[in-house]
Amino acid sequence: MEQANSVVLYQQRQSAVVAALRAVLPAHCILYQEEDTRPYECDGLAAYRQLPMIVTLPESEAQVIAVLHVCRTMQVPIVPRGAGTGLSGGAMPIVDGVVVSTAKLNKILKVDAFSRTAVVQPGVRNLAISDAVGPLGLYYAPDPSSQIACTIGGNVAENSGGVHCLKYGLTVHNVLRVRAVTIEGEIIELGNGALDAPGLDLLAVFIGSEGMLGIVTEVTVKLVPKPQTARVIMASFDDVVKGGNAVANVIAAGIIPAGLEMMDKTSSRMVEPYVKAGYDIDAEAILLCESDGTPEEVEEEINRMSAVLQEAGATAISVSQSEEERLRFWSGRKNAFPAAGRISPDYYCMDGTIPRKNLAQVLIGIAAMEVKYGMRCANVFHAGDGNLHPLILFDANQPGEFETAEAFGAEILELCVAVGGTITGEHGVGIEKIGSMCVQFSPQELAAFWSVKRAFDPEVLFNPDKAIPSLHRCAEYGRMHVKKGQLKFPELSRF
Repeated sequence: MEQANSVVLYQQRQSAVVAALRAVLPAHCILYQEEDTRPYECDGLAAYRQLPMIVTLPESEAQVIAVLHVCRTMQVPIVPRGAGTGLSGGAMPIVDGVVVSTAKLNKILKVDAFSRTAVVQPGVRNLAISDAVGPLGLYYAPDPSSQIACTIGGNVAENSGGVHCLKYGLTVHNVLRVRAVTIEGEIIELGNGALDAPGLDLLAVFIGSEGMLGIVTEVTVKLVPKPQTARVIMASFDDVVKGGNAVANVIAAGIIPAGLEMMDKTSSRMVEPYVKAGYDIDAEAILLCESDGTPEEVEEEINRMSAVLQEAGATAISVSQSEEERLRFWSGRKNAFPAAGRISPDYYCMDGTIPRKNLAQVLIGIAAMEVKYGMRCANVFHAGDGNLHPLILFDANQPGEFETAEAFGAEILELCVAVGGTITGEHGVGIEKIGSMCVQFSPQELAAFWSVKRAFDPEVLFNPDKAIPSLHRCAEYGRMHVKKGQLKFPELSRF
């Protein structure tokens, strides 16, 4: 009887919110039937799912404001959503909430070749910007592996990077201005077209805030000139420790490659049959080091990097001789995630960041965890900035395997914190790493995060229960670890 009453109350609530939304949105912009909302039940982290109560697809900024007014008036939680390619559950719906998709806000509003900027709506795909400005000799630098599908609004929410982030930076380094709507329906503009803006740097606060502060409606991005040429070194190592040390040696030599990526043997053997990139599948580790610029600059830098890699113990070095070969070398790294599906029913992708000098130490630690948990782990890294993406391979059809993979991933993040790193580099916290936040941050730090959140969203309607854990949740997380005998960080007892 109680369950039946809950269903009735849910349906009544849903009907009331749909009726209010129909007053401000066209009917085709509101989805509430199960077959229509099912595609929105998760983001790229498909292990966590929740059917949304309602999905809205506003077609203008005015409609976004109207939707937020309805939700605030009726005290309905809001989950902003881009393309749904995120990997931390940040866009997973809330059972009694409204998903606000920015997919239909997909116009490139202005391109200024002189100032090298573009003004775009949040639903514009990452790669579409480069495609549009390519004839002008320009492109948008951040290039996450999902760039063919992910959108700029989502990139802003997660502060996305990519394989070229070492030289060209993350989203925060390539955005000049964000226009957004607050929970009160107020339009705010953070940053401006200049290199700096007066006052507090709220632009940097907003970028990476995971949909917890407002909804993006417009973004001004930087564009950079296409380099005259680019070439990639593919270096093989017979030991992951040598490969990890080689990364630190390249940076220590004063070289900042356009891209510096690392893959272990499991990853190389996983992707090579899929893309035929020409990887050395017998190597324990492979480094991809890219140089771009003028032909003379690239030639000099390639020679310098080759010398450092050879001194670090590289067993083989290949240098791309054409643009086609360069793209082929990168194709393996960029297709690591889909390639995992060829050798495992499921995979769980982690996202920790560590000091570069600790790469080898963490790789050894992950290898020990593979034995402990009885699971394989394919490691791909943005090695230049220490951003790790271990892919834990498992079978969700086998009882208990996902829980084991979760424990494996949590221990990887604990190791990242232990060596002076952090629990995320670019995927965000979402719901996936919210327990790990308790490991890294003190109650005082979490309280400060909540203060920022409430300054933008006093009623906590934007993406509640994501990214920032409550102290109660941290206490529960600590008790769970104690019960399982897994409490490695005494700091958890502070909760």
